[in-house]
Amino acid sequence: MTNPARAHVEATAEAGGLHSWTVALQTAPSEFYPRFGPLPAVVGVDGQPPTWDVPGYTRTLRLSDGGTVVETITDSVPGEFFGYDLTSFRRLFGRLVSGARAEWSFTPDGAGTRIRWSYAFHPLPGRGPVVRAIVALAWAPYMRRVLPAVVAAIDSRG
Repeated sequence: MTNPARAHVEATAEAGGLHSWTVALQTAPSEFYPRFGPLPAVVGVDGQPPTWDVPGYTRTLRLSDGGTVVETITDSVPGEFFGYDLTSFRRLFGRLVSGARAEWSFTPDGAGTRIRWSYAFHPLPGRGPVVRAIVALAWAPYMRRVLPAVVAAIDSRG
């Protein structure tokens, strides 16, 4: 198996861990994930369960380039940790990766919460260098733009 291409970002919210966790998980993805360079925006969700916090729940994100990706929750510890797998990528990433893993951790930081968001993309054979370049040049900067918007939403909904 090819080594994953990884990226992570951290930021601090003023709100406590459970509130931060709840807002980050229960806000529609289309609020947080705009188009960025070659990366498409999330424009909708199909199959959204009543809450987005139960292991085994699955939903499909619709992207602005006509692609989709399936998210499946694998881990959920309220106020502390959230992990999910991404599969069935369509369009560009569908030709480059077999899947991805995303994790969010929420740890106390003074009166607030330190949020860490990480991704690991699993390149298809022979595509590792291309995937690592996309992660370094587009995905990591994208994450650095998105997480502050998530933190702003958490703090404004406090």
